Amino acid sequence: MKHHLYIDIETRSSADISKTGLYRYAQDTEFAILLLAYKWDEEPVGIVDLAAGENVPDWIREELVHPDTVKHAYNAAFEWYCLNQAGYETLLSQWKCTMVHGLYCGYTAGLDATGKAIGLPRDKQKLKTGKALIKYFCVPCKPTKANGNRTWNLPKHAPEKWALFREYCMQDVTAEYEISKRLEQFPVPEGEEELWQMDVRMNAFGVRVDPELIAGALYINDMSVEHLTQEAKQLTGLPNPNSIPQLKQWFYDHYRIQADSLDKESIGKIEDELSLAVMEGEIHPEEAGTGLQVLDIRRKLGKTSVSKYTAMVKAECEDRRIRGLTQFYGANRTGRWAGRLVQMQNLPRNYLRTLDGARNLVKAKNFDGIRLIYGNVPDTLSQLIRTAFVPSDGNKFVVADFSAIEARVIAWLAGEQWVNEVFATHGRIYEATASQMFHVPIEKIVKGNPEYSLRQKGKVATLALGYQGGPNALINMGALDMGLTEEELPDIVQRWRNANPRIRDLWYAVEEASLATMMTAQPTAIHGLIFSLEGDLVYGQSFLTVQLPSGRKLFYTKPFLQENQFGKAAVHYYTMGQQTKKWEVTSTYGGKMTENIVQAIARDCLAETLRRIAAKGLQVVFHVHDEVIIDAPMEVSVEDVCGLMAEPISWAPGLVLKGAGFESGYYMKD
Repeated sequence: MKHHLYIDIETRSSADISKTGLYRYAQDTEFAILLLAYKWDEEPVGIVDLAAGENVPDWIREELVHPDTVKHAYNAAFEWYCLNQAGYETLLSQWKCTMVHGLYCGYTAGLDATGKAIGLPRDKQKLKTGKALIKYFCVPCKPTKANGNRTWNLPKHAPEKWALFREYCMQDVTAEYEISKRLEQFPVPEGEEELWQMDVRMNAFGVRVDPELIAGALYINDMSVEHLTQEAKQLTGLPNPNSIPQLKQWFYDHYRIQADSLDKESIGKIEDELSLAVMEGEIHPEEAGTGLQVLDIRRKLGKTSVSKYTAMVKAECEDRRIRGLTQFYGANRTGRWAGRLVQMQNLPRNYLRTLDGARNLVKAKNFDGIRLIYGNVPDTLSQLIRTAFVPSDGNKFVVADFSAIEARVIAWLAGEQWVNEVFATHGRIYEATASQMFHVPIEKIVKGNPEYSLRQKGKVATLALGYQGGPNALINMGALDMGLTEEELPDIVQRWRNANPRIRDLWYAVEEASLATMMTAQPTAIHGLIFSLEGDLVYGQSFLTVQLPSGRKLFYTKPFLQENQFGKAAVHYYTMGQQTKKWEVTSTYGGKMTENIVQAIARDCLAETLRRIAAKGLQVVFHVHDEVIIDAPMEVSVEDVCGLMAEPISWAPGLVLKGAGFESGYYMKD
């Protein structure tokens, strides 16, 4: 018989977990567990006050390793790792994470936010007093004469606060237990539980960084800031040219340009105004040149990507590894992984041809060399961020990603046969798309021919239009930057849709299936997807679910039908607003749901690859979007890994996948 042990711990550490992440936090010399609250099956919540000298009972220690006892916690990776760090052995394979369960079912992250969104009664929710109590007992305090020069607040220093803290810890267990009860009819698939465990183990293993490169980059950045600031002072005469208000006033005084801000977009507009003023003879070119120089300096000083080096320093553990770079199920609904700490999902690209040379100059702290050879120091440091991640001694990185994964998945799902054939043969999807759109033989769309210009249109259409997008989708994908005009965009949209009728039909089929399911409460099956209404009578949970070919489901929480802004019946549901960061109602439509489904299937393809890599005994240290980075022995080749990515998937017959990659002594974008 299975038993269930629900746990919440309160800990202290001199490391700031928001900047260092869990693993560096728990490895800190000042780390300690202060409280351990627990609930055994249906029994009342209990607490062990370790800070007051109590010991964890032997029966709890035994249950922490008992194979028939399932351990639960909200963000269970924290409890699992901290307990082991503190000497309480417990196996990850015996844990379940209530946070992951909530995320799987379409809820948000955070015990407090999830409790509210799921509809917990007030007496079952997380207590509001937590933040202040955590700051008082879990974070070092400043030693003063008044507090006896102590660096930690202990229970004896504030008994009433400590009593509240005990209550807070116990209430967390209650909230976590109540959330689990409300979700138990909608279980996380076993395969997803295994993926979560793989993710935690990967994060715990970590990835090595190059401390010399990081130290050199921070040193050179300081030198660059000082150099650019002095140059700006000479050009403007301002006491502090880094001050946005001073700089805006300077532009108004000298050029009568009223700048709203000095962000990237505003700088571009001011440059355009200065250039236009020169063309119209209103400003002498030399005078405008000073303003353009100042704007260039401002752009360089405003480059924030070098802050990632600082993030690395804070997260680096004693063994020179950074742990905790990915968040399992970080992207709501689709289940894709999200970045944490250094935010690997938005690293700047590198295009320097001499990365080795640049790295060596930075490691040598050679500011003048970087400036002389590469010119733009901040941009050079930005391009080298990826290369701060290095393999373990004696190993190399094998980096591989899926080629055009979303385009492959949507064509396979929709049955767009000509696209599937392209991917099964030559793979030149941009040229093939242009050929279909403009009725030009693909053989003519090659460099040197006038028809080659059509490839650009095929490319932007492929990237932008798969999810029912129109001209704005093309603009957002950079169509205007590619030299296309707004006038020709509607024609590109129509041509792409005519060339991909089955994909176009998929959007409407998805929308009709979701509406039919909502109206009839009966399952609807299309294209290997099953749309269902699921709920329970006890707690009132309700979901519109979409079962994917892998068996995993997408959850749309508390769905209902209502007219959208266009006066059409549409599915509405609750989610965390991307802009507002509040639990709120939003609506969806066929193209948007198709995007969710396609990205989720692409994510499941990555998950299959991760399983295959693990089965070979290889260590993935992190993954970004559709790319995996393996800390591999020298005998492992990129061809081996790409071969794993291209293997057929049992639940996706006919889906043609392809991996491409490289081997390197540091991470980069090939």
